[in-house]
Amino acid sequence: MKKIILTFILISTYIFSNINVVVSIVPQQTFLKAIGGDKVNSIVMVQAGDSPHAYEPKPSQMLWVGKADLYLAIDVEFEDVWLGKFKNQNTHMQIVDITKGIEKIHMVEKCAHGHEAHTHAHEGTDPHIWTSPHNVKRIAQNIYDALASYDPSNIKYYKNNLKRFLSSIEETNKQIVQILSTLKDSRSFMVFHPSWGYFAKAYDLKQIAVEVEGKSPKPRALIQLIKEAKKEKVNAIFTQPEFSDSSAKIIAKALHIPVVKISPMAADWSPNLIVMAKTIAGQK
Repeated sequence: MKKIILTFILISTYIFSNINVVVSIVPQQTFLKAIGGDKVNSIVMVQAGDSPHAYEPKPSQMLWVGKADLYLAIDVEFEDVWLGKFKNQNTHMQIVDITKGIEKIHMVEKCAHGHEAHTHAHEGTDPHIWTSPHNVKRIAQNIYDALASYDPSNIKYYKNNLKRFLSSIEETNKQIVQILSTLKDSRSFMVFHPSWGYFAKAYDLKQIAVEVEGKSPKPRALIQLIKEAKKEKVNAIFTQPEFSDSSAKIIAKALHIPVVKISPMAADWSPNLIVMAKTIAGQK
């Protein structure tokens, strides 16, 4: 009986001695685990398959926010509405912006006439910063800084984890560069929702969006997209589980190319980017 009680005390001490951290999206949790390891407990607000644009926290998540030490904000849309409410619920929780030091780019979509148009959410900037390995390095550094500041007694542990993670990020980058080095005719790829702008910028690629002003294209715009995709020699169309892929399927059928479902919200951020690169390069 004494052993059971002692074990319970040790487990309880271990759990409550960890840093309780809230993150907005699944990829953040991947980065946090890589650096925080077993010193951190975490919860994700927006699960895979959900959209961060119109997300509302569940009661169980609000309870978790109430006991959190840190909230790692990444500038996705629902944070604009909810971060203030989270802070009101838990005044002791520190909110840390892990996008610090990252240059934002505009999120470009097609307008109804086929021209490029900027969206207005987040003042026109693309929130999907984690689709670029270079940006993930910056995010990782910001997460390390937050953990090291809050828990300086474990700074060496976090620093060693950061070093390993930065090395793995660079390995991902090298693989992508090698894969894309085989491209000859075109450096364009087509997506339904333009979530891969940072990936495109990092590797000198062109992202062509199927969406027209945030909606599925009408027949005339669809014809123009098919012509553009043919001209740009696009190998595949990428869609997300969060969005309809009916328009993408029409384009894919006309061009005899596959529709590939892939989400920037997935936990496996590195394999995700490698799959993107291989598909764009026409590799299996």
